[in-house]
Amino acid sequence: MSDFVKEIDDALFEEQVLFSKNPVLVDFWAPWCGPCKMVGPVIEDLAAEMSGVSFVKVNVDQSRDFAAQYGVKNIPTLLVFKNGELVGKQIGALNKQKLKEFIEQSIA
Repeated sequence: MSDFVKEIDDALFEEQVLFSKNPVLVDFWAPWCGPCKMVGPVIEDLAAEMSGVSFVKVNVDQSRDFAAQYGVKNIPTLLVFKNGELVGKQIGALNKQKLKEFIEQSIA
């Protein structure tokens, strides 16, 4: 992970996502997932560019129950939280511009 994207588990989810002062993009992913590998660098780029938004990754292999709690059935699944509330959900990889638009629309 980079300085801009943190990998978290369910133990840190509440602190890093639900209680965050910033909106948060959560990337539910797995190391064996091809589309996850494609969207990873896009998330890294946006995390470096977008101030005021936090970016975290949750490995579904290590947090299966937690992923199920948020209805994650396919990966990558990208969730946006604002003020502790789920405000956006995207299943599948997006290019940089579409992902940025998804985040901006979700937190508007």
